[in-house]
Amino acid sequence: MKRHWIAVASADHVRIGKSAGFMQVCHGKAAPLKRISPGDSVVYYSPVETQGDKVRLQAFTGLGCVKPGEPYQVDLDDGFQPFRRNVCWFDTREVAIVPLLDQLELSAGKKHWGYRFRFGLLQISEQDLKLIYAAMVR
Repeated sequence: MKRHWIAVASADHVRIGKSAGFMQVCHGKAAPLKRISPGDSVVYYSPVETQGDKVRLQAFTGLGCVKPGEPYQVDLDDGFQPFRRNVCWFDTREVAIVPLLDQLELSAGKKHWGYRFRFGLLQISEQDLKLIYAAMVR
């Protein structure tokens, strides 16, 4: 059964993944990526433009479909060895979350809607995915 996910990362990190065809979550941990299956939809939510930034962005910044294959580890020049999954990214635009908050099952009626995003990866309903997709499609 196809599932739908929101992953959390700064917008600059999402853009790197989109340009190279991959996703990573939770600072490169493997376990969250193992919950995701090929064919699942992934939407990225970016609370900020750049990691460590204090200025809020609060936008959906990427949407795609997970490609076949398992999570894999890469060795970056600085010794960082994150796990990734390959994703077919759709041609979408970045969209602010605030106008959608009352419409999303995830956040409707919730004062502290951002609390659930702290885990870095959360499953969402098909209805929420469709609403986000409609807002992001060019």
